[in-house]
Amino acid sequence: MRLSDLEQDTAGWKTGAQDTRYADDHLSVVTEEVKTPSRSRPKSWTTVYRKSAVVVAAVTREGKYLLVRQERIPIRRALWEMPAGQIDEAQPGQKEIEAAALRELREETGYQLAEGGELIGLGDYFASPGFTDEREYLFLARPVEPVADQTGRREESIIECRAFSVAELQGMIAANDIQDANTLSLCARLAARGLLAFQASSV
Repeated sequence: MRLSDLEQDTAGWKTGAQDTRYADDHLSVVTEEVKTPSRSRPKSWTTVYRKSAVVVAAVTREGKYLLVRQERIPIRRALWEMPAGQIDEAQPGQKEIEAAALRELREETGYQLAEGGELIGLGDYFASPGFTDEREYLFLARPVEPVADQTGRREESIIECRAFSVAELQGMIAANDIQDANTLSLCARLAARGLLAFQASSV
């Protein structure tokens, strides 16, 4: 059974037999027979259905970006990433999506949107559409400030949280020190919208 019904069959697409191989609270693995607009015969495909998620570019009053260093078991490494996390609702509305963004910001960094600050939606993208329907909603939160009450427990897999200047962020991307797709995608969206300006490089 799918966790999300955001991706429905549209003109020329038709889903036939489905076999759920695995399912838990976070994902389901389903093998399906699917007809596509360019194929008259169904094609068997195994898809990982996941809840949608949010990714937040959190900017301090000094213009620095918050990144968390998080241990990622599948690749046996810790990566620098912008705060992100799944949305609880399977079919979220804009209110639920924005609430998830603010929640993940607070839980992962210990920061919150400052009074008078703004949460700007920057659209969405599909994380890896070859095998999963997971959709990421992108946000810019500015300015952010530390939460007064820091008694809450930070996500166990997060090792540290630091603020980086735009120059430092650019250097980390150029040096391949940032390898998280969500973070790279959000930086590209920010740059395309004129909200993040990297300096021209001679390389």
